[in-house]
Amino acid sequence: MFLAASDPRIWADHPASDRYERQVFEAYFASRLATGKALAVIDIDSGQIVGTSSYYTPPDLPESIAIGYTFLVRAKWGGDTNRELKRLMVEHAFKAYDTVYFHIAPSNIRSQKAAMKIGAVHLYDAELKLSTAPASCKCYGLTRAQWAASQQSA
Repeated sequence: MFLAASDPRIWADHPASDRYERQVFEAYFASRLATGKALAVIDIDSGQIVGTSSYYTPPDLPESIAIGYTFLVRAKWGGDTNRELKRLMVEHAFKAYDTVYFHIAPSNIRSQKAAMKIGAVHLYDAELKLSTAPASCKCYGLTRAQWAASQQSA
């Protein structure tokens, strides 16, 4: 997993811009593993790990589900891998929840665009403690109806 995460450009627009450093990444990875809700993204052709994502409970919506803590190697940005990852995770979440949430750093325009591309809408901005310290987040929500509409137009 660290090999996939060791490219500094992956983290350039991320609040944890030093996550490509082994010690920083190991703390992040250990926290994701401890949740029991993290997924490895594996390239089906090469068998190599190309990223990760996770489900988590939003601190301001404790009866809900969110998808985040996602990263992919740059070769997988903007293509089928991210789309398929989100499709699988969103459809699984909709088996138990009516809305899926995404919390994105204000500076992470690429992830905001990706959330909107799958039909999510910006709901509000908040200061949330998603890791060690509170941070500003743009909070997006995706309902089943929004998801269905985005799939029809895709």
